[in-house]
Parts: sequence; C-alpha cells; structure tokens
Amino acid sequence: MKTPNIFFVIIAFILGQALFEQFDFENLKFEKPVLAIVYIIVFVFSIYFLIKDYKNK
Repeated sequence: MKTPNIFFVIIAFILGQALFEQFDFENLKFEKPVLAIVYIIVFVFSIYFLIKDYKNK
C-alpha cells in the first residue's frame, strides 16, 4: 500500500487552510497578496512532491 509522505501532507493542509482564511470572498482578493504568493508556491510544490512520490512507489 502506498502511503503519502506525512511531512508534505501537513504542509499542504496548513497552507491550504491559511490561503482559505486569507482570501476575502466579498472582494475576491487576498488580505496579504505577497504572503499569499509565497503560500501558493510552497503549496503547489508540496502537492507536486506528494503526487511525484505517489507515482514513484
């Protein structure tokens, strides 16, 4: 059975939650756009490594 790397799962979960909380749905903007860009980059890389690790096993 393939198990995901718990480190990347935790990172993806925390950053996904932080991005969701920072997004203003009324104005469709982030409260802190520069921080959101950093969060998005790290979130995408963590998801990428999760998928890459899952496919390689």
